[in-house]
Amino acid sequence: MKLKDPYTLRQIADFLQSKFVGDESHLVTGINEIHRVADGDLTFVDVEKYYQKALNSAATTIIINQLVDPPAGKALLISDDPFRDYNLLMEHLQPTASLIAEAQPTIGKNVVISPHAVIGERVELGDDVEIGHHVVIGSDVKIGAGSRIHANVSIYDFTEIGEGVSINAGSVIGGEAFYFKSRKNRKDKMLSKGRVIIGDFVDIGSSCTIDRGVSADTTIGDWTKIDNLVQVGHDTIIGKRCVIAAQVGIAGVVNIEDDVTLWGQVGVVKDLTIGKGAQLFGKTGVMSDLEGGKTYLGMIADEARSKLREVAAIKKLPQLLREWEKFKKDRGL
Repeated sequence: MKLKDPYTLRQIADFLQSKFVGDESHLVTGINEIHRVADGDLTFVDVEKYYQKALNSAATTIIINQLVDPPAGKALLISDDPFRDYNLLMEHLQPTASLIAEAQPTIGKNVVISPHAVIGERVELGDDVEIGHHVVIGSDVKIGAGSRIHANVSIYDFTEIGEGVSINAGSVIGGEAFYFKSRKNRKDKMLSKGRVIIGDFVDIGSSCTIDRGVSADTTIGDWTKIDNLVQVGHDTIIGKRCVIAAQVGIAGVVNIEDDVTLWGQVGVVKDLTIGKGAQLFGKTGVMSDLEGGKTYLGMIADEARSKLREVAAIKKLPQLLREWEKFKKDRGL
């Protein structure tokens, strides 16, 4: 999340009532969870084994629970609970909006809105947009020209939808991230303050769920086509012209490059990259980065040709064992 106006290290320290290390005029221009940080961002770390990852990341301000020497040009905020303070800061910068906010949208030409739709504040609808029955649109949402939002779709706050997009019935765009910190007797929720950005001419099937970013954006590229019952986790980036078939599950912070195809029931774990043009057969499980331009298959994804040879070899195993037993018997072994 880029800040509308930068904050100084001193201003943030005063708000969090924390000690700091660095020039008090050091500027913070954004705030992001570690996987999506950029120069000028603030992030947090509260587990020692991840200290170096945070300190050596692009982030220039780190909330941390131990006094360490920061790299040159970086500042620290010392906190007894960085996760808590990161959430406090996010809520301060973007207060949670009311669930029942309702207002008249800004609309273009030839817009059709069901009388049963509910629309939040500061919503912009481009020319020729259609909003179906019982659609719920949150605040600060933009929908581009020619897009069609079918019945019972829910679009959360801070979602941006391009031109010529179709979102089919029952889908939820911009739901909260599935991101929790385990405490002794509970699990604390990471607040979701990011966005969903959907490009032009994207089709999204029925009953899909696309979660908003934690503090950055979940992004769907132009011309990508998504079937029914697909889950896209927080901060995931899906490129252009991808095809994602039914019942695919994609975890958070995944990078799917352009022209990738995921067939039915593919599962993708968090924080990895699937390269441009990769093709994944149904039920493939993705546990690590995959090169582009290849075809994959298997519960733990492997190149399809290799996996098919493996399956063929396994089918031959009973016959090979029978032949081995006969070989031993013939030779008195």
